[in-house]
Amino acid sequence: MSTEVPAEDYDIVVFENKFPSLQQGSPKVTEKDSKFFKHGKAQGICEVVLFTSDHDGIMSEKPLSRYIKLVKVWRDRYRELGDKDHIDYVFIFENKGEEVGVTLHHPHGQIYAYPFIPPIIEQELDSGKEYLKKEGKCLFCKNLEEEKEDGRRIIISNDSFTALVPFSASYTYEVHIYANKHLPSFNDFFEKEEIDLAAILKTILMKFDNLFGFTLPYVMSIHQQPTNGTGK
Repeated sequence: MSTEVPAEDYDIVVFENKFPSLQQGSPKVTEKDSKFFKHGKAQGICEVVLFTSDHDGIMSEKPLSRYIKLVKVWRDRYRELGDKDHIDYVFIFENKGEEVGVTLHHPHGQIYAYPFIPPIIEQELDSGKEYLKKEGKCLFCKNLEEEKEDGRRIIISNDSFTALVPFSASYTYEVHIYANKHLPSFNDFFEKEEIDLAAILKTILMKFDNLFGFTLPYVMSIHQQPTNGTGK
């Protein structure tokens, strides 16, 4: 793995970010903590994932096979990064479009491997634990059950996943993709789930790009189980 792509033509490439916000050999913190302010090393791993060698490529126009390969790459990076002792969470995301501050126009995403669990993920986990303790049910399964019963916000569903607009969406055209059964992370995927997630992603991106006649900017993030240095 290097910080630049060694070939003009390739399938999918993963390389270390040249300008990472987190580093494996991050500098030692010299500032002392106060009662109010705390300091910590910016330790972690930042990777870039190039989805295609086509610099001007539009992902919604790519074949399903491209998405399946991408899901497999996400799975492999989740496992390898999560297997490191100092990594507690592997965060996979994509920012697309100048409107959300993207400066690299080549179709790409990023992966951040943190030595901690990000606050929003921790909140989701805490909410799930609290609901399970109170109701004896999985919060996320119950949410999907209620959405399916209502039906109005369901966009598309297949054997493994359901895409929907959440009841209290925070953003215009916000879409959530839920697993139809318990799939805490990519470690729980078989080939069927990889194909079904790829199909859902392609369909959603096609719908986004057909809304207004141009490729829609968006932010995508994948929320899954913490690794806690185990890769599981």
